[in-house]
Amino acid sequence: MKMSELVKQGKEVFINNYKQFPIVFERGEGAYLFDIEGKKYLDFVSGIAVNALGYSDMELNQALKNQLDQLTHCSNLYYNKPSIDAAEKLINGSGLDKVFFCNSGAEANEAALKLSRKYAKKNFGDDKFEIITMKNSFHGRTIATITATGQEKYQKGLSPLLPGIKYCEYNNLEALKSTITKNTCAVLLEIIQGEGGIITINPDYLKAVRKLCDENNFVLIFDEVQTGIGRTGELFAYQLFDVKPDILSLAKGLGAGIPIGAIVVNSKVAEGFEPGDHAATFGGNPLACTATNVVLDKLLKGGLLHKVKEQGKYLNEKLVELMNKKDNIIDVRGFGLMQGIALENEDIPSIISNCMKEGLLLVGAGSNVIRFVPPLIISKNEIDNAIAILDKWL
Repeated sequence: MKMSELVKQGKEVFINNYKQFPIVFERGEGAYLFDIEGKKYLDFVSGIAVNALGYSDMELNQALKNQLDQLTHCSNLYYNKPSIDAAEKLINGSGLDKVFFCNSGAEANEAALKLSRKYAKKNFGDDKFEIITMKNSFHGRTIATITATGQEKYQKGLSPLLPGIKYCEYNNLEALKSTITKNTCAVLLEIIQGEGGIITINPDYLKAVRKLCDENNFVLIFDEVQTGIGRTGELFAYQLFDVKPDILSLAKGLGAGIPIGAIVVNSKVAEGFEPGDHAATFGGNPLACTATNVVLDKLLKGGLLHKVKEQGKYLNEKLVELMNKKDNIIDVRGFGLMQGIALENEDIPSIISNCMKEGLLLVGAGSNVIRFVPPLIISKNEIDNAIAILDKWL
């Protein structure tokens, strides 16, 4: 079937909630995707920071095939070894104590919101329910997580939203202090605001927020759905700043394309949940956790984390060089292999579309930013090729 015919069929059968490009992908290899007509695309989107190992990673594929022959699901009424192994690796890598597995970033943040309220009410009274999140943030598409998202454009037409969520300016400690009330129980923030435009956190602010939460018995939640699992050059972005959360939410790269999410929690806050308080039917299934084990082993034992640091430094150098050439680039920001360029008075969709025609996949962030979140296996040569294509259209 021709590409145009499949695109037409897709428009007929899918709900119109995505603005999809008229491309049908068929397979992937390394950092490249191939459409059904054989055209090759260098992928700097990686499923929006999901496909950490790129495409057709032999070790990942073989591990998944082996697990398929054994067991894909058995429910959380019972234990399975892949999930125990994956949880142990997350605990050792994070310095936290307990894990809950789910299926997505929105579910991970949903669990974090519930746990923070449960813990606060259990220990400090029923009036502890307010959660402070940041303006310009993004935390998911459920009613709770879209409420936690500090951007009105995502909330339009969904009122009434979840009560008890307040917003304050990111990187502004005084704004946070002024938002606190006697009902506050938690603070939720991203180390890099991804969908908000690759806005990085101020290290002094982050440390001050940790101190403020400790002084007031607030639960501090880091949403690392996009920044986690090696994306910034550390296993978790908060490790760049030596500040630890009470709850850490994860997804995206955690399964390298196999749907999985998680929260990792310190032992104190973990006691907020008791049997029956929260669940995920497919959470921690052996297939998804097999993928997680491969990803974590490659990052922590296979040298991939070191490679991300090297390639992230190189990507930054090339983006800064590009900024020095182009008057319309006003900023380069981010860490590791999660970076962005902010543009002045540019049509971001047109730039992305033109690059796509030349075989480079890019994605926007915020209103004026092009985001770079390639597979963690990206090479310097592939970074050079991406910059060369982008250079033509800026």
